[in-house]
Parts: sequence; structure tokens; C-alpha cells
Amino acid sequence: DVQLVESGGGSVQAGGSLRLSCAASGYTWGGDCMSWFRQSPGKEREAVAAIYVGDGSTYYADSVKGRFIISRDVQKNTLSLQIGSLRSEDTATYYCAARLGAWCPVDPSHRYFDYWGQGTQVTVST
Repeated sequence: DVQLVESGGGSVQAGGSLRLSCAASGYTWGGDCMSWFRQSPGKEREAVAAIYVGDGSTYYADSVKGRFIISRDVQKNTLSLQIGSLRSEDTATYYCAARLGAWCPVDPSHRYFDYWGQGTQVTVST
């Protein structure tokens, strides 16, 4: 079974940074799209970053460009998200998601992704 397990969330002051990780298991990494989404109460789940495992090409939402960095470790089947210069509006539950055997969609809506982790909470205080 495909499993995605996130870790690394927590509480941080505005301007600080965190590193989120997602351990993937149950399948062989290759031509897949991996993504980080976030959702806060009352808001729709939104993609913040995505990466095509095959060639490392990336997508970032405008709101996080220059502050977040997505990466993958093919040897360890691990997806990471380095989040920096945190703002209060970054407070949300962050989810790892996988779209197996496919490129990343131009508009990485949550409906394109097949597997999800349980989420990890990021809280930014001012």
C-alpha cells in the first residue's frame, strides 16, 4: 500500500523557518509528481509546491516563491519542503500528496492527486 508520512511541523515565530519531510513507501519512485499542499480552517486546500520526481522540475505558488524550496531524495524516497521567512498567513496543516506515473499538472489542483499523508501542522506566531 502507498503510504505518505509527514513530519517536521511545529510552532515558529514569524520570520523563522522549518523543514517538512514526507516519507513515501509502498511504490517505486520514478515518473511521479509529488506535491505539498496546505489548508487552513475555512479555506480550500491549495498547492504550494510540486516536483516531478523524474527530472526535478518544480512548481511554486506565487505566495511562496523565493521562500519555500521543494526537493526530493530518490535514494531515500523522501520529499522535503524547506519553508522560510514564515508569515502568519503560512499557518496551516501541510499535506504531502502523490500523483503516480504522471507529470505534474500545470495547475496542481488537489483533485489530480491520488495519495495523501495525514498532515503536519505549521503555526506561525507574530
